[in-house]
Amino acid sequence: MPVNKFYIISCHVLWREICYFASISKNVFNFHFLKQGLHDTPEVLRKQLQQAIDSVQGDYDAILIGYGLCSNGVVGIRARDKKLVIMRGHDCITFLLGSRERYRQYFDQHPGTYWYSPGWIDTVLMPGQKRLDQIYREYQEKYGDENARYLLEVEQHWIHEYTTAAYVDLGFYDTRHCKELTKECARQLNWNYDELKGDPQLLIHFLEGNWNPEDYLVVQPGQKIIASFDERIFDVGPDDTSMAEQN
Repeated sequence: MPVNKFYIISCHVLWREICYFASISKNVFNFHFLKQGLHDTPEVLRKQLQQAIDSVQGDYDAILIGYGLCSNGVVGIRARDKKLVIMRGHDCITFLLGSRERYRQYFDQHPGTYWYSPGWIDTVLMPGQKRLDQIYREYQEKYGDENARYLLEVEQHWIHEYTTAAYVDLGFYDTRHCKELTKECARQLNWNYDELKGDPQLLIHFLEGNWNPEDYLVVQPGQKIIASFDERIFDVGPDDTSMAEQN
């Protein structure tokens, strides 16, 4: 079987999973992990992701994009001289669950779910008492004790929109500490705790170059990613900037 050379640009929350399954792949990879949280400001995610794509130099068979739709942050991303490949999913949890159908089914049954995973736990302070304490200290330093208490109360309103802390991983190393942390966070926030076994097939096919059109979008040079507004998540459209340059 031929060996491919891929350049991966991904959110840092997938660094463990991507690095592990890349290490046991026949293919060759280079990596660029962008910091977590860019999806909170989609225009910043779009800008930094495009800059990372445009900076890739060398001979690669494709650039693999380790993001989902992510608050529409990847909509408008353009393929320059190398094709792009992206998973059809709303966010990175689809990679961990193995399919967007499984993600949708779980969401329909548990609409108030906040997801925990090793990569998320590694990267950010997840919802729980430690996070609330940190936010309070930051507010207290800036605004004083009384205002900090009020702002923290406002901050906690979103917590009541969730009912479940769902932990998922792909099972390739000992994550008991992550599970225990998730359980404790659920207890502190008065959420239910659930644990799901991850499915690595979607990630494995992504890294191996097995890109069936049902699960992956391939964006050829001169095209850009657009939202499809249906179960496919993504589609391709012409890169208007390239067309303008040609004219």
